[in-house]
Amino acid sequence: MIKIAHRGNTQGPNPERENSPGYILDAIDRGFDCEIDLWLIENEMFLGHDEPGYKVDEKFLFEFAARLWVHCKNLEALGFVTSTEGNINGFWHQEDDYTLTTNGHIWTYPTRATIEQCILVHLPPWEISNFQGRLKGICSDYLKQD
Repeated sequence: MIKIAHRGNTQGPNPERENSPGYILDAIDRGFDCEIDLWLIENEMFLGHDEPGYKVDEKFLFEFAARLWVHCKNLEALGFVTSTEGNINGFWHQEDDYTLTTNGHIWTYPTRATIEQCILVHLPPWEISNFQGRLKGICSDYLKQD
């Protein structure tokens, strides 16, 4: 099962560090994938949830692309991600039940039915045994290492 650190969080929300490059890399170094929030403004890339906060470059995205799940926060970011022809796994969603990522995974809103391609968002790992569905992975603020 793929375990995805939501904005880099692994032991609960940490708004002061979420989406910061160092925080993301720390989660990756500990063996997790990471969901990040990407903005593209005037040809510059930023990470941040509600607004752009941390400037990054394409090298950061491509170097860690195999471990990143890129939530595009504006149309320009979505255009960039889709132009990479699947080299960056990205998606756009609000509160949709399901969203298809550029690499063919189904980003799934909490409590919705799942199939093998689904990544269920915000399900803490300790609730997996209570979940009656099939999953490819979870994206959560609470992850523990095996």
